[in-house]
Amino acid sequence: MIIGYQDWRDLLFLHWRVPAAEVAGLVHPRLSIDEFEGSAWVSMTPFTLRKGRFRGLPPLPDFHELNFRTYVTHPRHGPGIWFFSLDAANPLAVAIARLSVRLPYFPARMKRGEGWYRSERLLRRGRFEVRFSTGAERGRAAPGSLEEFLVERYRLYSRAAGPALWCGVVRHEPWLLFDATVAEVNEDLSTAAGVPALGRPHFAAWSPGVSVAFEHFRPA
Repeated sequence: MIIGYQDWRDLLFLHWRVPAAEVAGLVHPRLSIDEFEGSAWVSMTPFTLRKGRFRGLPPLPDFHELNFRTYVTHPRHGPGIWFFSLDAANPLAVAIARLSVRLPYFPARMKRGEGWYRSERLLRRGRFEVRFSTGAERGRAAPGSLEEFLVERYRLYSRAAGPALWCGVVRHEPWLLFDATVAEVNEDLSTAAGVPALGRPHFAAWSPGVSVAFEHFRPA
């Protein structure tokens, strides 16, 4: 059952290759780290959320969001995303997500402009700033490619109360990707989450965005 809709717009994908051992202990024990050609990956994705609405609730105002994640797989449900953190410039959205599906949202001050994003958490350590430029259209991710592995993920996993694990499905068209060149990135989201400090991203891309529908989260 569809429980909500959102538009994810002006999204920057930043990806780092990391040893699987560095993140394996940070995900739910029923999940395994999903690797591509022998390596785990972590990603940060700043974007603007527009037209957010949940069934039975009034529409949310537009706001900026930033998530920090890795790639996992479940023995029955298959590949998906595990979030270390999600920062959002909307306290109501933070409260709804934390209470409903136990996603690790944090309230933050966030700004963006042409070629830059900036975020700083309100209550604890968590800072992010990036400057970048966009280039030629890449198109959709090719089947079996690294791009497909990193961006075409349609299942989210989150920790419910106690030892339980939940999963939710998102539905949207494949991402349209463009080249992105990162001039600089400064962040401590990684160390705040327990991941060793990250340097320059190994891969980056930009997308104008997608329209998303969310299904109900269920126990995995």
